[in-house]
Amino acid sequence: MKFTKMQGIGNDYVYVNCFEETVREPGRVARFVSNRHFGIGSDGLILICPSDAADCRMEMYNADGSQGIMCGNGVRCVGKYVYDHGLVPGDRRQVTVETLGGIKTLDLEIQEGKVVSVTVDMGEAALTSGLPEDIQVNGQDYQFVGISVGNPHAVYFMEEIDSLDLERIGPGFELHERFCPERVNTEFIQVLDRRHLRMRVWERGSGETLACGTGAAASVMASILMGYVEDEVKVFLRGGSLRIRLDRATGHLFMTGPGVEVYSGAIDIPEEIYYD
Repeated sequence: MKFTKMQGIGNDYVYVNCFEETVREPGRVARFVSNRHFGIGSDGLILICPSDAADCRMEMYNADGSQGIMCGNGVRCVGKYVYDHGLVPGDRRQVTVETLGGIKTLDLEIQEGKVVSVTVDMGEAALTSGLPEDIQVNGQDYQFVGISVGNPHAVYFMEEIDSLDLERIGPGFELHERFCPERVNTEFIQVLDRRHLRMRVWERGSGETLACGTGAAASVMASILMGYVEDEVKVFLRGGSLRIRLDRATGHLFMTGPGVEVYSGAIDIPEEIYYD
């Protein structure tokens, strides 16, 4: 299987061009390639497929093999891939990507013939909780704001986030009965000022990742609803930063950030992974 490793501020996936390749049982393949000791190493697998409704279709699978609805960092990298690899004409500055969360429109910033930054219309966010809602996790009381940006998110505001042991506490948030059976992506947010947030994220199916684009958008929307920030915010994540802007006229959130191609290669997929 030929692949390309790409990352958006550290949120890394294995990308496969399914205009040319066929991947059977992608959930099992995702588990294999995501393993950082025995596979390629990634937060999951993203397939770039033909689409009847857009320039391409994105299928996204988490490191545990479960299928995701949308990935903000992933879709930016898809936009970079289809432009840089000639799947769309070189005079294009906008591409569309079909996802399980709807068709996303991407505006491309080009330098020297390559995409260096992508702005994604993430659509409208939906409130899925009280504002805020009380919850008890692992015997401790918290409050969260539930936001859906295609994927479900629960946003927790904290005084500081560096000391959080997410490997220990993360599963308690992800698997809480309030969010089952779908589970939830969990964002831990430190408000720096009205234009800047810090964020750590525990993603369902992948654990702590260096970044989550839909999580950043959800966190900014939650922060706006709570009255903490303005309509345009810079979010600092462990892998880098994203700019999130709310357009009041449409209610849409716009996310701007980089996408980077790390390397390309080929890997043999063992037959036994299909039968484990």
